[in-house]
Amino acid sequence: MSPRPKKIRRCEGKFCGRAFKPTGTPLINLKQITLYRDELEALKLCDYEGLFQEQAGEKMGVSRGTVQRILTSARRKTAEAMATGAALIFAEEDA
Repeated sequence: MSPRPKKIRRCEGKFCGRAFKPTGTPLINLKQITLYRDELEALKLCDYEGLFQEQAGEKMGVSRGTVQRILTSARRKTAEAMATGAALIFAEEDA
């Protein structure tokens, strides 16, 4: 039995670049952590714009629970990158 298909998530805007990394170290020398577009969108809506998870879910076309899971993953990756000096690589979608 195969898993349910992934629901399409609405994301607005564009990435501000291809990666976010510490200055002074070439990207090739850093651990790279992939941050997917839906994770960045959830961070933007909840942490930057101050929306509740339910409101963010409505904008993204997913449930509040899905936003919570996406947000948890995004926050963990962002914290790891900041704490360890890794690079965040922005990717369009989870493959």
